[in-house]
Amino acid sequence: MSTLRDFDLLVFDFDGTLANSASWFRSILPDLSQRFGFRCPDEDELEVLRHKPPREVMRILKIPGWRLVFIAVYVRKRAAKAGAFPLFDGVPEVLRAIAAKGVRIAVVSSNAEGNVRRALGPELSALVTSWSCGAGLFGKAKHFRDVLRETKVAPARALSVGDEIRDIDAAREVGLKTAGVAWGFGMKPALEAAKPDLLFVTVEEFQAFAAR
Repeated sequence: MSTLRDFDLLVFDFDGTLANSASWFRSILPDLSQRFGFRCPDEDELEVLRHKPPREVMRILKIPGWRLVFIAVYVRKRAAKAGAFPLFDGVPEVLRAIAAKGVRIAVVSSNAEGNVRRALGPELSALVTSWSCGAGLFGKAKHFRDVLRETKVAPARALSVGDEIRDIDAAREVGLKTAGVAWGFGMKPALEAAKPDLLFVTVEEFQAFAAR
């Protein structure tokens, strides 16, 4: 099994991986559905959708692809006006442990860089050596390439860490190693089906990985 020493760079997703923004996103879903004309799922259906890949979720909720850009821009603006999203317990310690071992940290997120920096705070933001934010729902591969170009790290020496199937797919497209985390949006069975190189169910499991 891979250890932290196998990598020169860890590329983190933000929402659902570093920060717990799920409750906020659920709170704005009724407004989003009304504003952009898609079906609003109830809490029970949301749990079911956590087992589905993104394109299947879009089909079920009747979200046309051309609206994704507009939805993403609106969500980022709403997030900028919200309070800083809370980090998952243990995330600050994980980031410090990674940096202390000389492994670089990057953030690739659909959220805005300002929103991510606000949640991380000055100390943790200073540990991040490369940022590529504002990615589209299916546009993360380009942002992974930008980070690799900036850091000059070979894809095989970089590990993508994210909570959704699309994170795994985009990272694999670029040649990164992949880690799925099951404390965010994606459920463990769905992530397992995507066959990431590594899978962590809890932050504590990831802390143990970072400590090795």
